[in-house]
Amino acid sequence: MKVRSVARVGLGAILVSAGVGHLTTERQGFQAQVPDWFPVPKDSVVVGSGLVEIAQGAALIALPKHQRLLGKVVAGFFVAVFPGNIHQYTAGIDAFGLDTDRKRLIRLAFQPVLMAWALAATHSFDARRSHTIDG
Repeated sequence: MKVRSVARVGLGAILVSAGVGHLTTERQGFQAQVPDWFPVPKDSVVVGSGLVEIAQGAALIALPKHQRLLGKVVAGFFVAVFPGNIHQYTAGIDAFGLDTDRKRLIRLAFQPVLMAWALAATHSFDARRSHTIDG
């Protein structure tokens, strides 16, 4: 298996696992990350984003033919949830073992890494394949 395939499948597994956490044991922690200004009930956001993560993760694993499109969708999702990470840092919210400002800041800085991972693992940076959606 190629390195990019391992990276794609690994990211897919992480997304599925995180999505399951949204729906089960980590639900309260994820609710704490939803900014107070967001106009949707926190539990609805957590359940919805958990289902989206499960679907995206499963798609990354099961649909390699569509990996370029999926990589862009997943990277976009990581952008969309970034305000929750910012909220956790600025509000000093302890969740997921992030119990200091330093740990929360490191987590905040890791979000662009996840975006790049989604794009790199799915050939979305590959200019030679830019002529098709699915690569």
